[in-house]
Amino acid sequence: MEQLRAPKGMHDLFEDDLVTWRHLEHTARETFLAYGFGEIRTPLCESLELFVRGVGEATDMVGKEMFLVEDRHMLSQSGKTTSTGLALRPENTAGVVRAMLEAGKIMADAFHKVFYLGPQFRNERPQAGRFRQFSQLGCECFGYAEAAADVEVIALVHTLLTRLGIVDVKLLLSSLGDAGDDRKRYNDALRTYLEKHRDALSDESKKRLDVNPLRILDSKSDSDQLIVVDAPKPLDFLSADAAAHFAEVRAGLDALGIPYLVEPKLVRGIDYYTRTVFEFVGEAGLGAQSTVAAGGRYDGLVAELGGRPTPAVGFAAGIDRLIMVMKATGTAKTPEPPELVLIGADDAGQAVCRRLGFALRTQGVHVGVDVRKGRSVGAQMKGANRSGARFTLTLGSSEIEAAAGSLKRMATGAVTPVSIDAAAIVAALRSL
Repeated sequence: MEQLRAPKGMHDLFEDDLVTWRHLEHTARETFLAYGFGEIRTPLCESLELFVRGVGEATDMVGKEMFLVEDRHMLSQSGKTTSTGLALRPENTAGVVRAMLEAGKIMADAFHKVFYLGPQFRNERPQAGRFRQFSQLGCECFGYAEAAADVEVIALVHTLLTRLGIVDVKLLLSSLGDAGDDRKRYNDALRTYLEKHRDALSDESKKRLDVNPLRILDSKSDSDQLIVVDAPKPLDFLSADAAAHFAEVRAGLDALGIPYLVEPKLVRGIDYYTRTVFEFVGEAGLGAQSTVAAGGRYDGLVAELGGRPTPAVGFAAGIDRLIMVMKATGTAKTPEPPELVLIGADDAGQAVCRRLGFALRTQGVHVGVDVRKGRSVGAQMKGANRSGARFTLTLGSSEIEAAAGSLKRMATGAVTPVSIDAAAIVAALRSL
């Protein structure tokens, strides 16, 4: 029979990979908690309407990349199976807003800071740094209109990347202005400019010109990028309030010593962003997909999803991409070898090794025990060498009778007498 394979764009993870994942997730949680964020977990599957309203029906994410799900347990009045309009989440901000609203947490004068880690799904062409199932970490701040909140989120990302050893990155910064007059004035000016070049635009950008011209600034087409070089920039259409907000963000980053580059063409692929937008980009290990973390302000999303007008700001980072960078820059982790391998010299010794291994593992010691029958001391010792164990302890009838054995340091061959007792062995390991 033909061997089954994972779906295209989805992949398996093994211990060699997951040791770095756990390190990254642990570091991320520690960093989020240090900045005062609490964790939230939302369903992998949400209503399609949530993403249509929250992310934007005209975005590539909703229009092209959604994994739609049919709930076959939901029946129409005629008794026929119908689609309930569900989708695997392509991003997490809309789901977090929905959860906060549903739980009644976003009220007048309410301030909340939450973070998340978990898988997302987009039905797009797989390539280096881009998968159909991928994992993200991110955070959302609700109720904070001040530019200081934007600075804090950016500082959090900077702190996390630094703690992970990802330092060869650039922070790109811009502002899209407010969603009302700023956006309308800019879209009108951009559309007028691009209409003059319609025939030279890519087919995809011709479609975007009528629906969302702002997305053309982010086109991957080389010919489109030549056209938008001289296009109007969002920063030239900011209201006085939006311009003052952006100036405060820049001043806040300057005060913290966080370097950045103002990138006037910077846009995001989701419609809900307003005012501040940012990206951390790097080159190592990512190929064409250089963004490792991105986010910004989205002051209109809570109201769009049925809540009261609430300022908000956040970011997301692809865990898969972060790990690719860590591997390329030598900051990825490798599996920890056993601290101790117990070697049974005979049947009695093997029985004691199993009992002693159980007691040591209960105390948190990483212990290796070969449970296969008839394994010689030499074979077990070779296995201990391959595992990279720091110490071995060989036990047979004579050691059991004496209630003592010798810890052998594998790197040097030095031996240390020790009682065959879990507490004594733990004490010896900690002192050596």
